[in-house]
Amino acid sequence: MPIVTSVEDLRILARKRVPKMFYDYADSGSWTEATYRKNESDLQAIELRQRVAVDVGSRSTEATMLGRKVAMPVALAPTGLAGMQHADGEILAARAAEEFGVPFILSIASICSMEDVAAHTKAPFWQQIYLMRDRGFIRSLMGRAHALGCPVLVLTVDLPIIGDRHKDARNGLSAPPKLTAKNILNMAMHPRWCMGMLGTRRHSLGNIVGHVNGVASMETLAEWSAKQFDPTFTWTDVQWVRDNWSGQLVIKGILDSEDALIAANMGVDAIVVSNHGGRQLDGASSTIRMLPLIADAVKSKTEIWMDSGIRSGQDVVKACALGATGTLIGRPFLYGLGAQGQAGVQRCLEIIQRELQLTMAFTGCVDISQLSEEIVMPKR
Repeated sequence: MPIVTSVEDLRILARKRVPKMFYDYADSGSWTEATYRKNESDLQAIELRQRVAVDVGSRSTEATMLGRKVAMPVALAPTGLAGMQHADGEILAARAAEEFGVPFILSIASICSMEDVAAHTKAPFWQQIYLMRDRGFIRSLMGRAHALGCPVLVLTVDLPIIGDRHKDARNGLSAPPKLTAKNILNMAMHPRWCMGMLGTRRHSLGNIVGHVNGVASMETLAEWSAKQFDPTFTWTDVQWVRDNWSGQLVIKGILDSEDALIAANMGVDAIVVSNHGGRQLDGASSTIRMLPLIADAVKSKTEIWMDSGIRSGQDVVKACALGATGTLIGRPFLYGLGAQGQAGVQRCLEIIQRELQLTMAFTGCVDISQLSEEIVMPKR
């Protein structure tokens, strides 16, 4: 077994074990991928104040997200096609999150359906949606989530149209994927992955196929999906979701202070400062750069979380110090999933928590509530 000491180790292992089409889907951005890279590099550029002679013998990473106690201020972000990184991927990731004590957010574009995830876990998951043109389907999906005991809906607002992702185009990633000779050969070169896929019946978008009139296969899904993203989406549509969902509502995809304030004033329970992992507007600011501005504008009107670029527990510290009350990780847990399945997701969470604890100790903090701008070195 390879020794895994960091999220980067998991990434390298996942790259070996997952077919290129699906690995690139997870590990890529739009256009030149400049924003994708800035999300990480801007976090790395932040320097922390090292403190000494402070009693840090007893430290806790526990926090709360939406009033729920969590093992650390981290949730597993909604990521499409997680079940193509590893067979039954969403079920395995949800189990790992449950055992570790952090929230799991299921993507609307998951391979495993919400019913599948609910049947294989005990802790309630949170459900993510896009507001598609087919409002009847969205209303039905929200009803299904509510019936399964899902307490939180995460509405992603930064994808009214899909960004231009060059790697996906080159690899023929679509719904369904284009099974070219090159792709089939590449899949055959990953026998561990192939055996897992042969051993499961879950290969399509489980939340959609069979739940939309006329969409019973991946072929009919492609035609339906092409018509669903809505470039006319506005805040009125967000209000429609608020009016039709009785649970807690999170808005994901905020990257501007004015938008953050609009969302907060609508009474949402949390906003996620996010640029979709650099997969939408290439050339947009990194999330860590925008986080303090948004936190200052919103103040205590709602919880503020951040994703896009987090690769370590130290990144979690930096986000919390600059105004986030929680964070989401997408690629890190996907690397773990692709590398080692459920055990890899568990290992990813263990690594992030250990790095979080160590960084807290070196900055003189014993509790998440102590993470503030005071532990960040001023810009030179």
